[in-house]
Amino acid sequence: MRLILFAVFCLATLLSTAQRIENSSRSTTGYINTDGRIENSSRSTVGYINPDGRIENASRSTIGYINADGRIENSGRSTVGYVNKDGRVENSGRSTIGYATGVPMEWAAVVFFFFSFE
Repeated sequence: MRLILFAVFCLATLLSTAQRIENSSRSTTGYINTDGRIENSSRSTVGYINPDGRIENASRSTIGYINADGRIENSGRSTVGYVNKDGRVENSGRSTIGYATGVPMEWAAVVFFFFSFE
């Protein structure tokens, strides 16, 4: 019985590997996988987010950073936006441009680099 429960747990974990990214109209624009891989709405890999906060494009070049306070920076370290603890993503003027509900705050920063919406 324990083995069956363990197998069901493992299967459920594998099936729930991606979190949705939504625009301000709440339409799905992409996904973030638990391994840090970022996909567009067609499920093609467009980039990566690393545990240290670096955001990379598909070629693995660093294109931005997410700081512990939710501030998002481009590769030149200029602030380009913010991620709130509730998953709301804001541009530098603090206007809401998207949502990353259920996604860790540091992962929501990818909205700026891969999913452009104003």
